[in-house]
Amino acid sequence: MPITNQQAAEHRFLRHMYADAYFPDHVVDRGRAILARLCERIEAERPSDLRALYALTQAATEEFNDLEAEFEAAGSEIETVAREWIAEDFWFVASAYGFGDADVEELIATRDW
Repeated sequence: MPITNQQAAEHRFLRHMYADAYFPDHVVDRGRAILARLCERIEAERPSDLRALYALTQAATEEFNDLEAEFEAAGSEIETVAREWIAEDFWFVASAYGFGDADVEELIATRDW
């Protein structure tokens, strides 16, 4: 299902990670796919409030938790700067879908990274 929100469709997710050779592109691609699926789920399920949005973002965060092992296997990790970049993209998604008042820490509350 293609993303219909123009703002989200045009956004370059995890662009800072792609620009840093420390993060292998093939693993960052998987992270970008998680964020794209999050957009698709928001469009399909249309959360009516922050609680419903947080359920979706926290599920996507758990996918990032699983991705940490792939970063480690590739000689990388989701370290401090990457955490901020990922969190920024979660907040971008919330904002793009009308949830500008979302708490970024709540969006990613289930993170292990």
